[in-house]
Amino acid sequence: MKFARVRPLVLMSLAFGCVPLAHAQAWPAKTVRLILPAPPGSAPDFLSRLMGPKLSELWGQPVVIDNVVGASGHIGTERVAKAPPDGYSILFNTIGPIAINTTLMGKLPFDPVKDFAPVTLLAKTPNIVCLHPSLPAKNVKEFIALAKSNPGKLTFGSGGAGTTQHLSGELFNVLAGVKTMHVPYKSSAQMTIDAIGGQIDYVMHNAPVVQGYVQQGKLRGIAVTSAKRLTGVPELPTMIEAGLPGFEVTAWFGLLVPANTPSAVINKIQSDSVRVLGMADIKERFQSQAAESVGNKPEEFAAFIQAEIAKWAKVIKLSGAKPD
Repeated sequence: MKFARVRPLVLMSLAFGCVPLAHAQAWPAKTVRLILPAPPGSAPDFLSRLMGPKLSELWGQPVVIDNVVGASGHIGTERVAKAPPDGYSILFNTIGPIAINTTLMGKLPFDPVKDFAPVTLLAKTPNIVCLHPSLPAKNVKEFIALAKSNPGKLTFGSGGAGTTQHLSGELFNVLAGVKTMHVPYKSSAQMTIDAIGGQIDYVMHNAPVVQGYVQQGKLRGIAVTSAKRLTGVPELPTMIEAGLPGFEVTAWFGLLVPANTPSAVINKIQSDSVRVLGMADIKERFQSQAAESVGNKPEEFAAFIQAEIAKWAKVIKLSGAKPD
């Protein structure tokens, strides 16, 4: 008799205990949105639009990419931070709002650690140091000499405070012992146009965006900011090879979801994203754009984010960078 009384309770408990799992297994049951706090034509935009259709095929649901720009990427990032934790709003993050701006700008409308659950680090991509062809410098050594002889006169652009374009220029000022002036833009697309047009003297911009312009001669590439040379422009030395030890800057992009998103949903997004990164055509397109695909586990991505926050805090303090 005791067993007969307990058994329905056990069955009921098991049934209710399976509800979250069943819900997670049914995900996604509707459109998934990739929120991208970067403009069309940017490096993360290009990469997200490669992955979006593949994820849509795997999930059997539309994957819509929303470019939500403004406030140095904070508007789009905040939107995901405050979205329901159900996996239907995914942040295709950029480095600034997550790893840089918490130090550069102080209080943000979100906490880059507490408000998000890391899913996976998708890719890393270096910057290419690009000069306008009108400048007489042909390499890093000559460019440093030119900057030293014209203190405060040479200008570099960025897509906004806190971007790797901004911090690359600030780090260059520190390690090379020069003073060049930061010109922030509302978008990296406009910055690129002005760099080609000569309105600014140089940029350190994402390789996927400027590699073609370098190859066409519209910009003069003199170095890359990664630790190793790029296969697309093997003739360009690294900044370390060019005589600036410790100069390594890599933009990175990953997926984050709101904190408290069910672990089963996070694991599915992660495993399917890694599956897409392993597809031959995606690998080829990433490599053609100088992007190194990664695809790590959520806990590994979490540790990476913490390390990047600490790294950039030191760079900002050393350079005295300000949110222009």
